Amino acid sequence: MKQLFFFQSMLTPKIIVFVYWLQVLGSIVYGFDHIFGGFGGFSFSRLFSGLMITTGAVVASRIINEILIVMFKINEALQDIRSKQS
Repeated sequence: MKQLFFFQSMLTPKIIVFVYWLQVLGSIVYGFDHIFGGFGGFSFSRLFSGLMITTGAVVASRIINEILIVMFKINEALQDIRSKQS
C-alpha cells in the first residue's frame, strides 16, 4: 500500500488490464447480440458478421491496450536508467 500511496507503483496499468477484460466481455456480448438479436432471425451471414465483429473488436482492444501498457513499460525503463546513473 505504501508504494501505491507514495506513487512508487503505477495504478493505471492494473486498471488498463481490467478495462481490457471489460472490453473483451463487451465485444463477446455485442457479437452474440448481433448474431441472435434483431428481427432477422438466425442466418449464416449474421453468424459470420457477428464472429468477425467480435474478433475484430477483441484484437483492436488488445492492440490499443498493449500500446498503453508499452508506454508505462517505457516509463519504468527510463526510471531504471535514471536510478542507475545517480
